[in-house]
Amino acid sequence: MKILKAGITSVQDMGRFGYQAYGMPTSGACDQYSYRIGNILVGNDDVEASLECMLMGPTIEFEEDTVFAITGGYFNTTLNGVKIYNWHSYRARPGDILELGGVISGCFGYISFSGGIDVSPVMGSRSTYIKGKIGGLEGRNLKDGDTLKTGEGNLFAYGRQLERIYIPRYERDVTVRVVMGPQDDYFTKEGIYTFLNSPYEVTQSSDRMGYRLKGKPIEHAKGADVVSDGVPLGAVQVPGDGQPIIMLVDRQTTGGYTKIATVITADIPRVAQARPGDVIHFKSISLGDAYWTYRHYKEQFEIIRWYVEHS
Repeated sequence: MKILKAGITSVQDMGRFGYQAYGMPTSGACDQYSYRIGNILVGNDDVEASLECMLMGPTIEFEEDTVFAITGGYFNTTLNGVKIYNWHSYRARPGDILELGGVISGCFGYISFSGGIDVSPVMGSRSTYIKGKIGGLEGRNLKDGDTLKTGEGNLFAYGRQLERIYIPRYERDVTVRVVMGPQDDYFTKEGIYTFLNSPYEVTQSSDRMGYRLKGKPIEHAKGADVVSDGVPLGAVQVPGDGQPIIMLVDRQTTGGYTKIATVITADIPRVAQARPGDVIHFKSISLGDAYWTYRHYKEQFEIIRWYVEHS
């Protein structure tokens, strides 16, 4: 396929694991839910590489028969000028033009192809880490005129769709669940109350590394700095200005800011699909509730795969 207009698009998969001890971020799809559903819809294993587009999608000319699906954020998506829909798989012919345009709802969209995007893996992953200039296509976002190949896929995996109950809604005001800590003791009671009871707006400075939020400052009790330690996915760092930052897939592996809480894995897609100007609220849950929510989150993919393949 040929990239006629690139938008803000990169190659991503599940991520690059096993190297954080050496300072290498995991990268991978920001919204793992949408990414994995896309692979299911086109008959792939969960781990095949897809295209991730942020706010502005690409225009693609197909050069061979290809089965694809669009998942995640909603764009003005057309195939040969005819509107097509998210959460469905389609078959494209040579010369067909797929155009996404600007985002309408959500933030990140995923284009999955039967067979997956065929680029060379780096450290076991095809994900692009732009700051490190590795993975994907030459370690960068796509640009106009690029060409990509797909692996051998299932050309009969079109006409599939996701059951409505599994399709997420992207609202401009969202609540995400957190487990408090590991450094919530570095904040005053008033600071913790502020964190859990105030709206925070996603700023223009947000990216795949982290979402910088703006709202009522969160008050520290012991200062904003700690001895550098690991930064997990979803960690909510609060630097000296009291404005929280939700750390995402391209985050640094260690950091010295206090972490008041961690967004649970199942709600990371909700964070990722918030765009600048959207509002995020935080809700504290127990570690046990987070565990059971994660189990349900993992198990639903096999349920969805069964329904997609047997409907």
